[in-house]
Amino acid sequence: MSLLERHIGEFEYFCRAIMNAVINLLKNWTLPCAIVGGTVIYLVFYWVPALDAIGNALAPVFDAILPLFMGLILFTTFCRVDFHKMRPRKWHLWVTLFQIVFVVLIVALIKGFEMQDRDLIMMEGILTCVICPGAAAAAVVTSKLGGDLEAMTTYTFLSNFVTALLVPVVFPLIDSDVTISFWQSFVMILYKVCLVLVVPMVAAYIVKHYIPRLHRWLVGINDLSFYMWGISLTIVTGCTVKNIVNSHAPVAFLLAIAAIALVLCLAQFAVGRYIGHFFGTVVESGQALGQKNTAFAVWIAYTYLSPLSVAGPGCYILWQNAINSLEIWHHRRSESQHSPAATDVAKLPKN
Repeated sequence: MSLLERHIGEFEYFCRAIMNAVINLLKNWTLPCAIVGGTVIYLVFYWVPALDAIGNALAPVFDAILPLFMGLILFTTFCRVDFHKMRPRKWHLWVTLFQIVFVVLIVALIKGFEMQDRDLIMMEGILTCVICPGAAAAAVVTSKLGGDLEAMTTYTFLSNFVTALLVPVVFPLIDSDVTISFWQSFVMILYKVCLVLVVPMVAAYIVKHYIPRLHRWLVGINDLSFYMWGISLTIVTGCTVKNIVNSHAPVAFLLAIAAIALVLCLAQFAVGRYIGHFFGTVVESGQALGQKNTAFAVWIAYTYLSPLSVAGPGCYILWQNAINSLEIWHHRRSESQHSPAATDVAKLPKN
């Protein structure tokens, strides 16, 4: 072998090693990579004026494909669901009760102290993060953490229905400018729920029962919905950073909202997991209460409240996915430690 051929071989080996390292990084840290990627991509477009035309052209495209992409993610997730096991659980009731009580307390604080300006915006941001339903992608994370996929899917539908009832009642109480009627809001929200949840579920049911070959192929791809969600999270993060940057709020105010959103996120995950201790559903209850459909919360904020209140759910998106990343990392680490290979290594005699 000539010197040139040896160097070429070494270069190819080096490139393969780098590629494998990048692939492993993306596989093991999908959510953090998606968050960082979405943030960096948006900031590049924001700081480079020459890219303004491209950014303006792509913005409506991403706005259009994101709901479609979420539908595809849920479709692939629902293909794994055993529809006969979808039924209400006891923990659904307790998680929903906590959500309703928390909403009532926040509304009482807003009305009782007659908040104005930034204090009101902060409380509205908190309210949107509490009143919005469980995330459609919570079933994806729950499945990744070894939880009950059917129970989580059932809760997602129930929580969306509860939100559809709460929003038209609550927001006219805290904002007198809201003129939309109860039934208009209720029908509007249910329409969005049908597009995002019902249509993918019906499609998955049809594929599972009438197109078995396609169903086997979809189910055979490991973590397909999870990695698709990672791609959508990149888009969502970029949109979130865009909303925060374009809010033109003072930095101190944004930091305060970010801190409050972190406390709220930790509190909801913690309370959900506490409720789950009584039913053996720590993972499911924690994700149900902590992982919120913050894209829905952003829509609520734009529709009913001050545009600045969108910063609350915007920050919550980043915090909840950081927590999801830690949960998945901890679960993966626990599985590796309790795997047969790790057990066999632990039993080897020590010198």
